[in-house]
Parts: sequence; C-alpha cells; structure tokens
Amino acid sequence: MKNFIPLLPWLLHYDQANLRGDISAGLTVGVMLIPQGMAYAMLAGLPPIYGLYASLVPLLLYALFGTSRQLAVGPVAMVALMVAAGVGTIAEPGTDAYIAYAILLAFMVGMIQLSMGILRMGFLVNFLSHPVITGFTSAAAIIIAFSQLQHLLGIPLPQTNQIHEIVSLAIRELEAVNIPTLLLGSASIACILLLKKWGSSAEFVGNRKRLL
Repeated sequence: MKNFIPLLPWLLHYDQANLRGDISAGLTVGVMLIPQGMAYAMLAGLPPIYGLYASLVPLLLYALFGTSRQLAVGPVAMVALMVAAGVGTIAEPGTDAYIAYAILLAFMVGMIQLSMGILRMGFLVNFLSHPVITGFTSAAAIIIAFSQLQHLLGIPLPQTNQIHEIVSLAIRELEAVNIPTLLLGSASIACILLLKKWGSSAEFVGNRKRLL
C-alpha cells in the first residue's frame, strides 16, 4: 500500500512541529481557492462552478497519491487561457458544446500526462530552455491582463487573444464605461500594489534587524 499511497509513510513519521505551519498553509489555500478557481474558470470561458471542481478534486487526489509536499496542483491561468484559445475556435464559450469539448480536452490531456508518467518521460522538460518558458509566461500574463479589461471597465468585450483588438474595442466603448466599476477595480489594484510594497518593506526591515 505504501508504494501506491505515498501519504501513508508521511503520516507514520509525521512531525508535530510541522502541524502549525500545515494548518496555516491549509487555511491560506482554502481562502484563496474559491475566488481563484472561479476566476480561472471564467478565464477559460466556463461557468465558475467548474473552477471549483477543477480546484478541489486534484487537491484531494494529490494528497493521497502525490509524491511531493511542496508541489502545487490545480488549474492555473495559462492553462485556462490555452483552453479558451483552443476550444474557442470550435464552439462558443459558455455553451453546452463548449463545456463538453473542454471536459473532453481535460480528459485527453490527463491521459497523455498519465502515459508520459508511466513511461518516465519527464526528462523531456529539460529540453525547454529558460528563455522559451519566460517568454511564454510573460506573453500569457499580458494576454490575461488585457482579457480582464472588460471587467475593469464594466463594458462587454469579445473574448480574443489579440491584444490590439481588445484595446481598439475598449477605446471605442469609452463612453459606456461604468464609473463605479472602474473606481472599485482601480481601488482594488491600488490596494494590491500598496500591500505588496508594504510587505516588501516590512520584510526588508526584518532582515536588516536580524543582520544587525
């Protein structure tokens, strides 16, 4: 059983000193999981409930069969973006056909990953250079940011991966911008940036005190 369920050896040799950190990590994941999963589902063109399904099931399964204590599992922004880009070419986002194709795509990718795991083909990742991964991640981040422009401005914009089209359509619809939505979104972004800066400053001061 230990060969199939790696959780068993961990439980038998669990150190109670890690309990406090594990509880804190679990609560943090739980708080972030619901809004994050719903946002990823909407980014993929799916109803929000599917984001919760995709967030909970992998965590429960990986807790039993996972081999790493630090690996994060579940939906991510880039995967959601690729689902929208791929399935969106053959079905309209939000329709029953779109949902069916997205589920079929997830099943196919899962079978491919399972096959590669059984065949020990993880070494293929070594052939992906760091600049390629960085470029892909940066491009995906830019597309994701602009795809949320419609929610920030409160105006309907078509879902597309072409940034210039999103900007052009947003400029045309400036007169229809929902001011309360824009103010709330801008205030939220400002709070995130300020908290990030405050956290970095606090960490810097703490490290300096420890050095002194």
